[in-house]
Parts: sequence; structure tokens; C-alpha cells
Amino acid sequence: MLSTVLPVRAAKSIAPKSYQLDVANLPGSELRRAPDGWHAIVPLGGTKHRLLLNKLPASGSAVVLDLPLDANFELRLQAARRLWLALERRPLGTPPLALPALKQRRLILALRALDGWQEGNSYRQIAQGLFGRHRIAERGWKTDDLRSRTIRLVELGRRLMRFRCRALLNKGKGRDDSS
Repeated sequence: MLSTVLPVRAAKSIAPKSYQLDVANLPGSELRRAPDGWHAIVPLGGTKHRLLLNKLPASGSAVVLDLPLDANFELRLQAARRLWLALERRPLGTPPLALPALKQRRLILALRALDGWQEGNSYRQIAQGLFGRHRIAERGWKTDDLRSRTIRLVELGRRLMRFRCRALLNKGKGRDDSS
């Protein structure tokens, strides 16, 4: 199960009107039966929330989220909080799987550097393509900070290729994004 899919079940109580979640009759929602239960995509608060239900709750009943304590608990907790904020009609914030802008930029540069390296370009040529010819010093290339940064980006690109980009899915784990 994806880490942002929330396992939901019906509670034995009636929910206040603002917390009622009638997935079968909610405008724009998608609901389908599968061997493991009901899968619902519920549009609330400007985004789509993905739910997994063992059985459909009665209209007007309260729902309970089951959050297993596993490796994906933190992501599920963030997804659950976004669902709660949507029910509260409050701003949702960033999606749980969104990459920070600096990490996203670094990964893009790493993949571009890898492309240049695979085409047989030198580190200097790769750096010129990534950062612009004007930023590359004519002398002192061996000690230039951009040379070291380019080498690190190529190595990151090679690791991403070798591990088939699994590092992208392991949000928040690993090294600092400062290179």
C-alpha cells in the first residue's frame, strides 16, 4: 500500500456535520471495489485524498483512521493531518511527498550532469552546460569549487541510475542537500 493511502473504517458513533465523510456521495469522488476493500479518491481542500476502506461506512457515521506504526508512519501521519485540515476547511500546506525546492534542483542538476557524462563530456564541459561558461575560470580549474560540485553531481546521478532512482522515494533520509 502506498504510504499516503489512509486506511479508514467506520466508527460506532455519529460524526458532527463538519466531519461527516460520505465517500459514496461526495461530488467528484471516485470509488471502486477491489479484493482488499474499497478504494476511494476524495477531493477535499483542493487536493485528492486516497482512502482504503474495508467496507463502506453508513452515511453520517464517523470514520477512524488506522495508522500502523511502520517505516511510513510519518508520511501517513502527514497525509492524515492534511485530510483533517481539509475537513476543517483550513490550508493544507505542502504534500507529504513533495521534495524541497533545493533537493529537487539538485536532483535535476545531477541527472543533467549524468547525461553529459554519459555522452563523454569532460567535467569542465558538464560544468559549463550546468552553470554557464561565464562561471568557469580559465585558470585554476583543478581547484575550482564548481569542478568539485560537478563531480559530486555526476556521482549522485550515477547512484540514482544504479539504484533506479529509489533515493527519490526515500524522502528525508540521507545526506544534506547543500552541494
